[in-house]
Amino acid sequence: MADVLPFPARGEMFVDARGGGRMLRATWHHEVGLLVLSLWQGDTCTGTFRLHAADAPAFLAAIADGLAAGYNPAKAAGSGRSSTAVNSAR
Repeated sequence: MADVLPFPARGEMFVDARGGGRMLRATWHHEVGLLVLSLWQGDTCTGTFRLHAADAPAFLAAIADGLAAGYNPAKAAGSGRSSTAVNSAR
């Protein structure tokens, strides 16, 4: 079993478009060189993915490339959904 990392004081949470209490949390653990992406259902963590910091630029580039290829700000604004990013101090 993998070592348990201490829960950081701050992270960013994003609400799943499907709702239902689903969220994704992104937290940096600089002390061990990881970005941890965790999946939450309400107050319960249901899974994690540990990305080495060295791989973060490629991960972010993949997200940016996908966004650039198909994101339509006018369509997103008309969806009736507000920003789903939630600052967390939990």
